[in-house]
Amino acid sequence: MGDQFFQLQNKYSQELYIELLTITGSLSRLFAESNNPFLYYRAAENIFCKAFNADNLSRGDVSADASKDKLGIGLKTFLQNNGKTFQKVAEFNRELQEFKDLEGLDLIIKIAEMRNERIRMTKRTFDLEGMIYHLVTRSKNKMLLFEELMDEIDLDSIKIDKGNSNNNTIKFADKYNEYTFSLSKSTLLKRFITPEDKALKLFNVTIYDDPFEFLLKSKNELMEQSKSLASVEYDNYVILPLYSPRTGEVESKSGLNAWNAAPRSKGGPRRPHNEVYIIVPTWIHEAKPNFFNYRKGMDLKEVPHFQVTLPNKKKLTMKLVQQGGKAISSNPLTDLGEWILRDVLNLAPGTLVTRSMLNTIGIDSVRLSKVSETEFLLDFTETGTYEEFEQLYLETNN
Repeated sequence: MGDQFFQLQNKYSQELYIELLTITGSLSRLFAESNNPFLYYRAAENIFCKAFNADNLSRGDVSADASKDKLGIGLKTFLQNNGKTFQKVAEFNRELQEFKDLEGLDLIIKIAEMRNERIRMTKRTFDLEGMIYHLVTRSKNKMLLFEELMDEIDLDSIKIDKGNSNNNTIKFADKYNEYTFSLSKSTLLKRFITPEDKALKLFNVTIYDDPFEFLLKSKNELMEQSKSLASVEYDNYVILPLYSPRTGEVESKSGLNAWNAAPRSKGGPRRPHNEVYIIVPTWIHEAKPNFFNYRKGMDLKEVPHFQVTLPNKKKLTMKLVQQGGKAISSNPLTDLGEWILRDVLNLAPGTLVTRSMLNTIGIDSVRLSKVSETEFLLDFTETGTYEEFEQLYLETNN
């Protein structure tokens, strides 16, 4: 697929992208006095997706921030410095239990395996054929663009640099890249090589001495945009766990392993291998009664089915199920399991999902966002997100 995206885009999109970055960088003195343009990473993501009409994946906790034409793109912005800087590419704080007893090469192999599986899971989830990094580096009054492949770590060629490692960091390399793993922060960093003479594009950024004057002149236009944005409801979503909140585990006969439950009737046939459901904790109906339009005691037949758009753009028909509306499943029943178990987790039929499997890829819940009464979006969220969502509810209702 190649390692360059920018140069394959049409001239208009390229010029729009550079113009948006330049304008944003020109307002840097809103934030700092440096002559290095300031670029907030969320702004970089939004600019990239607008200019190239790419899908913004940043609402899902995956290894790509954007995608277009089956290519996943990790977007990063950082100071150019010497063109050989280490930058964070993955965090494993919430998955510490998976490697806390490992040391040395065993630890690095485990971290590499987890990193690789996150990349593969992203590709399977969004139906991608390749992954790259798109980099915006920043230097004195200019920005530079670079791109490179997002390689998996080659397990067979890993070598630890013992001379430059210490009690807090382990430096290592494979045949493609150099890495550093921070033991205290459980963070993986990769060295990005960005020599100025190899940039895809270099452009100057004139930083306004007084950006406030510019904003005041643009006040009317900005006010109109603010009114438009105010009409959009950003928080109309819920976080649903892919495990049992009661036990903290993926139960062997329910949820993602519902296919392993006893037959529906004595002596009846086994449940289909792709039968799964996602738990809807009772408190969510109480906290957001209009989300599923369900009230306690309602007959579930009165609750309409709804369309859910998956990260790969496919749509599933789904519905509330079980007494009290404590789960959602697809209709047909096996569609959701075929996607999660086979396409995303890449499991063979009959394989039980475990919490450790979810920890390895760094997700344990989903965000269900409401677009309309019958339309929703589904995205995966990182380990611990459901617990934070529940805690926020408890804190605001006590």
